[in-house]
Amino acid sequence: MIVLMLCREDRLFKEPAGYAAALQRRGIRVVFLDRTLPLDADVHKFVEHCDKKPWLILHPDSNPAVMPGGLNRVAIPTALFQNDPYVYTHRRIRWAMLFDYVLLLHQGFEERFRAAGHPAPVTLPHAVDLTFFNDVDAERRYDVSAVGCSEGPNYRTRREVLSQLEKEFRMNDWRRVHSYRELADVYCRSFIVANVARDDFPTDVSLRFAEAMAAGALFVTFTPSELPAMGFTEGVHYIGVSRSSDFAPTIRRYLNDKVGRESIVKAAREKIVQEHSYDARVEKLIECLSRNGGKLQAPARKWPEGRVRGIYLDFFAANGNLRDAARELLQISRWSPKETLIGAALLGRAWSKRLSARLRHLK
Repeated sequence: MIVLMLCREDRLFKEPAGYAAALQRRGIRVVFLDRTLPLDADVHKFVEHCDKKPWLILHPDSNPAVMPGGLNRVAIPTALFQNDPYVYTHRRIRWAMLFDYVLLLHQGFEERFRAAGHPAPVTLPHAVDLTFFNDVDAERRYDVSAVGCSEGPNYRTRREVLSQLEKEFRMNDWRRVHSYRELADVYCRSFIVANVARDDFPTDVSLRFAEAMAAGALFVTFTPSELPAMGFTEGVHYIGVSRSSDFAPTIRRYLNDKVGRESIVKAAREKIVQEHSYDARVEKLIECLSRNGGKLQAPARKWPEGRVRGIYLDFFAANGNLRDAARELLQISRWSPKETLIGAALLGRAWSKRLSARLRHLK
C-alpha cells in the first residue's frame, strides 16, 4: 500500500514524521509531493506521479501550507491532521470539509466537528516516537525540566512557574528552543517534567505527556487535564497539581520519594509503550479506514465549485499565502457572487493583517 503525504519530504516534522515512520514500519510506503511539480498543482497530478494508486492521501498540517486543488474530486480517501484544533477551531472545521476523515490530535473536539457536519472526525491523541527515548537508564542530572514555547501573552503562567522552580531545582535552559533530539535528551536526563499549559487552554498536555513518560520521567501537570480521557489515572501514571504554588512542594516530595516516583514512572512508561506509540495510532487509523471501506464522504464532494473554492481561499488567507488566495478569489468570481463577497472580505482582512505587521516592524 501507498500513502501520499501532501508535503515535501524535507518539510516533515514532529507528529507527521512520527506517523510516516510508523506507516513505513507497518510496510506501507509513504510518498511525498513530487519535486518536479509545483506545490499548487492539482492533486491528480501528484497521484499520477505515484507508481501505484495510493491507499490514502494524507495532509500533515505542515508548513508551508499546501492544499492541492481537486481534493473534492479525487477518487481516493483523504485525511487531514488537525495538530492544534484549539486555535481557530471554526476555520479548521471549514478546511476539514474537503477531507473524508479529520484526524484530531486532542481530545474533546469530535462533537464540534460532527455538529458542523463532518461525518468522520477521528481522535488520535498525541503519541511518541519511542526510538528517540531509548536512553532511559541515562544519568538524571536535572531535578525538573521543561521544553516548549515560553514567549507571548498565553504563556505568562508558564514563565512565572518555571522562573520560580529554577531558583530551587536543577533545571535545563527552558527559555531556549530545543531540537527534538535535544528535547529527548533533556527528558531522558530528568527526574521530573513539569507541564504548565498555555493560559488559554489550561487542560492541554500537548505531546509533552507522552515524551516525558516515554523518557522515564515523572509527569507533573495542572489538573483537570486531557489525561483521564486518554485512560491515564492521576497518582498512578502522573501527578496533578491544582495551583501554581503546588508545583514546588510536589516536585520536592517526589524527588525525595524514589520508590513512589519510580512506581508511577514505570506504570506510565508501560502504558505509553503499549498504547500511545505512533505504531498504535497507525493501527487505529488503518482499522478506522478498513471498517467503512475507505468511504469517500467529505462534505465538499457534494458542494458547488464556488463553495469549495471558498474553503481553499480561507485556508490560503489564514496561512499567509495571499497569492494563492487571490487566485482562488478570481476563480470564485466565475461561479458565485455570494462566495466572492465572502472571499474578498477574508482576503482583505489577511492583507490588512500583513500590512499591520510590516508597519509594526518598521517602528
